[in-house]
Amino acid sequence: MAVNPLESVPTRVRIVEVGPRDGLQNVATTVATPVKLEFIAALAAAGLREIEATSFVAARAIPQLADADEVFAQLPRSPDVVYSALVPNERGMRRAISAGARAVAVFTAASETFVHRNMNLSIEASLTGFAPVFALARSEGIPVRGYVSTAFHCPFEGPIAPQRVASVVARLLAAGATEVSLGDTIGAATPGEVQALLDRLLRSVPADRLAVHFHDTRGTALANVLAALQLGVSTIDASAGGLGGCPFAPGAAGNLATEDLVYMLDGMRVTTGVSLEQVCRATARMSRVLGNRPSSKLYQAWAAAQTSLLPTVSI
Repeated sequence: MAVNPLESVPTRVRIVEVGPRDGLQNVATTVATPVKLEFIAALAAAGLREIEATSFVAARAIPQLADADEVFAQLPRSPDVVYSALVPNERGMRRAISAGARAVAVFTAASETFVHRNMNLSIEASLTGFAPVFALARSEGIPVRGYVSTAFHCPFEGPIAPQRVASVVARLLAAGATEVSLGDTIGAATPGEVQALLDRLLRSVPADRLAVHFHDTRGTALANVLAALQLGVSTIDASAGGLGGCPFAPGAAGNLATEDLVYMLDGMRVTTGVSLEQVCRATARMSRVLGNRPSSKLYQAWAAAQTSLLPTVSI
């Protein structure tokens, strides 16, 4: 008898929107603070309830996010929306607290080479360095999300063994992370690899403590999402328009686009609470600012449909 692959899929998916942080930190253009705030407000209006707004890193490291304090000070506050920020260390955490952040994230990887290239640290040193961040978070009642980059493939080391990822995930959860997001940093993972890693992790980690973060470099992001959903993981990171990417992945197409994800889930009758139309409109406004063509396939179809509806002008 044929098995319905959708029977085991959760009926509701939680989308974490990372475009304002992970997306904009990778664009060549420095976006003005008011434009970022408008973008974030539009995403919240679209029904996205968890938005990673910025990163409290040194301006010299990521000049695109040098206005983190100003962004957080002016965010449109709502009891229904959680705005989070990436913090690299204790100094960044203190800045985030002062700015009013009530949710933060920390970043490491499952590849020693990748961590060294990004942070000039070992994996062990990066995890040890998070101790004051977690301590401050506990004292302030702030949840901390952990990111594990290169959870499937590394641009320097190649495929990453699931047990290496499991070790880093375990350390982050033991330190106090409320959840861990598994990053396909260069967009090389396939559904079989997603299944293999999650099979390993779910032996000891509840599905609701895991999230997945796919890049669409090789066009497998949605297939990978489906593989994760079939195993019960229902928290998915996405970026409006597919903004973002990895500087160590030449030709990378960017993050999984929020529009593409919502379209697929809507068609599967999976609840997200997100308006596809409003996300597309938010992407359109940011696209005009950046002067680029979003990588989202759904957005491209939506934009073409808008153009086709314009009145024809005869000369």
